[in-house]
Amino acid sequence: MKLFINFLGVLAVLALTFGCSKQDGIDSDLTFLNSATSGNFTNIFDISDDNSGIVKITPLGDGFSKSIVNFGHGTGATSMAEVKPGASTSYVYPEGTYNVVVDYYDIVGKVTSVTYPLTVTYRAPENLKVTLSGETKVKASALYAKSFLVFYGDKANEAGVPMAIGEELPPHTYPATGGPFTLKVVALSGGAATTTYTKVLFTLPIDFEHPNIDYFFGTFGGGQKFEKVDNPDKSGLNTSTKVGKFTRGYEGWSGTYSPMNIPISFANGNKIKVLVYNTKPENIGAALNVELEWSINGPANGVGVLKVPVTKANEWEELVFDFSTISAIPADVKYTQLVLRFNSSKDGAGDVIYVDNFRLTN
Repeated sequence: MKLFINFLGVLAVLALTFGCSKQDGIDSDLTFLNSATSGNFTNIFDISDDNSGIVKITPLGDGFSKSIVNFGHGTGATSMAEVKPGASTSYVYPEGTYNVVVDYYDIVGKVTSVTYPLTVTYRAPENLKVTLSGETKVKASALYAKSFLVFYGDKANEAGVPMAIGEELPPHTYPATGGPFTLKVVALSGGAATTTYTKVLFTLPIDFEHPNIDYFFGTFGGGQKFEKVDNPDKSGLNTSTKVGKFTRGYEGWSGTYSPMNIPISFANGNKIKVLVYNTKPENIGAALNVELEWSINGPANGVGVLKVPVTKANEWEELVFDFSTISAIPADVKYTQLVLRFNSSKDGAGDVIYVDNFRLTN
């Protein structure tokens, strides 16, 4: 009886052993992996619009375990990057057209290559502002600019002077004759797009005849005015078409100021001659002030002041302001602002004089 029981036990163990040789749901059939490939690829680029050239690349698709991005630009290790699912990489592109190739690897190592065309276009710089100071020192700013080129306009076939963001170029000395000169500043995007600023610069002589020159005569004092107008009397010393009209303000100290884009240099002469037309006989004897301010390495304001009375009414005459008579002014001084006043010894508004043909002579 005992022998029979042991035999049954052996049979039970053998049955258990063979019955558990395969776990439920697991076998050697791995053919399902052949269908686990990457797919559903979509746009992968986020292109910056600030002319930095930065493009964020996010490989997108289904069923890939990693990707290798070939940027389509550059060489060596920096021309590609490995990116995990859900992650991104970035690359700085010059302006141009590229083919970005992404190799998608599935879980069994199969590779699917997808080519994505990429076009990077830099936008034209915006809000270009140019400032001039001293002896035509140039500085500029602009949104989306990478750098600038400055053309002074006083030489043929200029290549342009490079100027970095935030840089101010050193003083530029213009020739004594040959003007006016057109300054041009080009804001560079880093690509083909550019934005250009131009300004016609002036110093003496001033004749009000050039249509592209902004003859700026700012005013101070209540009621003070200045404008470019038609010549009220084309006869005698002045038959030109356009002149400046000075309408005196209420206060005796009122007048005009004109920053010189190109400084007045006494190396080219120290006498300023002006054509003047006085409209009131009762103002004969009233003085026109010519005041020079903001010198470059010269005396302070208030030194370069000369007053010359008008001697005629209702006809053009020439007044001469000889700055060589002021001993405190160096012979080679340069001034960057011209100030005019008329009849500054008293208050009262409305007096009108016309001025024209400011010029510097010896």
